[in-house]
Amino acid sequence: MPEELYEKEHLYPPEEYVRVDADSLKEFVSSVYQKLGLRKEYADRIADNLVAADLMGISSHGVQRIRRYIGGIRVGSINLNPRIRIVADAGAAALVDGDNGPGQVVGTYAMNLAIEKAKKYGVGVVFVRRSHHYGIAGYYALMAVEHNMIGVSMTNARPLVAYVNTLSKYLGTNPIAIAAPRRNPPPFLFDAATSTVPVGKVEIYAKTGKKVPHGWAVSLEDGRELTGDAAPILDAIKKGKAALLPLGGLGEETGGHKGTGFALIVELLSAIVSGAAWTIHVRNTTDPQPANVGHFFMAINIGALMPLEEFYDRLEKMIEEIKNLPKHPQADRIWIPGEKAWLTMQTRKKIGIPLHRNVFNDLKKVAEEVGVPFTVKVLKETA
Repeated sequence: MPEELYEKEHLYPPEEYVRVDADSLKEFVSSVYQKLGLRKEYADRIADNLVAADLMGISSHGVQRIRRYIGGIRVGSINLNPRIRIVADAGAAALVDGDNGPGQVVGTYAMNLAIEKAKKYGVGVVFVRRSHHYGIAGYYALMAVEHNMIGVSMTNARPLVAYVNTLSKYLGTNPIAIAAPRRNPPPFLFDAATSTVPVGKVEIYAKTGKKVPHGWAVSLEDGRELTGDAAPILDAIKKGKAALLPLGGLGEETGGHKGTGFALIVELLSAIVSGAAWTIHVRNTTDPQPANVGHFFMAINIGALMPLEEFYDRLEKMIEEIKNLPKHPQADRIWIPGEKAWLTMQTRKKIGIPLHRNVFNDLKKVAEEVGVPFTVKVLKETA
C-alpha cells in the first residue's frame, strides 16, 4: 500500500473541523469514565475502542458516542465492576456471562478467550450474553490478526431496523466483522452493519447538519423513504416513527431480504445460542435495565490448517487478481476491505483526528459536567 497521506484537506473545512491528537483524546475519554467510577483498565479499553473508530474513519462509532456510556453508567445499567465468567466450556467453544459490564470490556475478554482456544484446538468460538454495546466490531476481529489468526466478531443491538416487507423497528444494526492477516499491512478487514447504515451515521449527520440520502430510513407511518435534514429523521427514529433500512432496502426486489437474513444470522449466533436478549428485547444502554446484548466471537488458527506462508501466498494472489481487474473510469482505485481504514489510521496518527466542531464542543461540555480537565490537544484548527 502507498504511504501517502490519505485524507485531503478540502474534505474538512477549517470553519467546521479541528484536528486533535489521538493519544490526548484517548486519555481524556478514559479520564471521563474513571471519574464516573470505572477502574482505569476498563476506562482505557472503552477509550481505546472509541478512538480506534475515529482513527479508522468510523466517526459514527467514535468519541461522538461518549455520552451513551455515560448515560448507562449514571442510570446503573452498566455494571462498573462486572464478574465476567465462563458459564459453559466445551473445549473449542465457550459461553461467557458479561454480568452487564461495559461491552468493550466484556468483548475483549471473550475475544481473548477465543484466541486462546484457537491456539489449543485450531479454532475458538465464544458466545456472550449480558453485555452492552461494544463499539466497532472490527476492533475484536483485528485482535485475532495480531496472533496470525482469522477473527470473526458479531453483535446484536437494540431494534432500529425495519424487517423486510414490514413497517417495523424490529432488528438491530447487527454488524459482522471478519479480519485476516496479510504478509504486509494492511490486514484484510470487512466490518459492516447489516443495515444500510448504523444509527451513529445518522447521529453524525444530525450533529454536522448533513442531509440523509435515499435508502437509509423509512417512515413507519406511511412507508415513505425519508430523506433530507438528518435531525428530524433521527428524532423520528428515536420516537418509533421511523426505522433504518436493512441492506438492500425495504423490499425483496432490491435485496432487502438479504440484509434481513444477515441480521437474523447475527441474532442466531449472538443471542439465541447465548441466552442474550434478541431483537425487540434488547434495551438501550441508557435504559435503567441492563441491555443484555449478545456477542459472537471466533478465532481460526491458520497455522493449524496450513503453513502461514502458503496462506499469505494464496490471499495475495487473489488480491493481485482483484487489483488487476479493469477499473471503472470513475473510480479512484480498486480497494480491498480494510485498506481505506488502514490508510486513514496511518494518516490520522500523523496529523490528527478531524472532529466536527459540534462534537469537539460537546466533549468540552462533557468535561465540565463530569468535572475533569479538558486535556484534548488541538494540533491544527484546519484539516
